[in-house]
Amino acid sequence: MSTQCRGKSSWPELVRSSGVSAAATIESENPNVDAVLVPEGSIVTTDFRCDRVRVWVNSAGRVYQTPRIG
Repeated sequence: MSTQCRGKSSWPELVRSSGVSAAATIESENPNVDAVLVPEGSIVTTDFRCDRVRVWVNSAGRVYQTPRIG
């Protein structure tokens, strides 16, 4: 099954930036998604959603993994 989401789908340039700032950038660049801050080590669902971008942050609040739609 192929899912096609609208707009920009990943933000590798945001790795190492502030999670809050990254979330704002993501929502600005793709108004079809909600960026959700997720602390490192959190357990999340495995469902795929075109309207969600998980922004994985470390204990310092920095993005440590490329945010992408899912």
